[in-house]
Amino acid sequence: MNAQYVDGFLIPVPQDKIEQYREMSAFAGKLWKEYGALDYRECVGDDLENEGMTSFRQSAGARENEVVVFSWILYASKEERNRINERVMNDPRLKQACVEGVFDFNRMAWGGFKTLVLV
Repeated sequence: MNAQYVDGFLIPVPQDKIEQYREMSAFAGKLWKEYGALDYRECVGDDLENEGMTSFRQSAGARENEVVVFSWILYASKEERNRINERVMNDPRLKQACVEGVFDFNRMAWGGFKTLVLV
C-alpha cells in the first residue's frame, strides 16, 4: 500500500515572535504546495494541559514565554515527500523567507510518519 505520508513538527516559539513565525510559515507553506504537498498546517497551542497526561508544552520543552506550534505537511507518498522537500530546500525563496531568531531550530522536533489509519 502506497499511503499518504506526513512530516510532523513540534516547535516552541517565543510569544513575541509568533507573528513573524506566522508570516514565515505562510510563505513556506505556499512553496510546499507549489511543489506538490497536499496539505500544510501550522497550529498554535490553545488547550494543552490535560490532567494525568504529558502536555504538549512539556513535550516541546516550551519555556514560560513560549507558545507551542504543532504543524504537519501531507504528501501523496514518502517518495513524493523526498522529491518535494529536496526542491523546497534548494529554492532560494525559502532561504530569503527564513528569518533568523524567530525560533530555535535545534529545539524543533521533526519526523516523518507513515499513514496507519486513513478514514
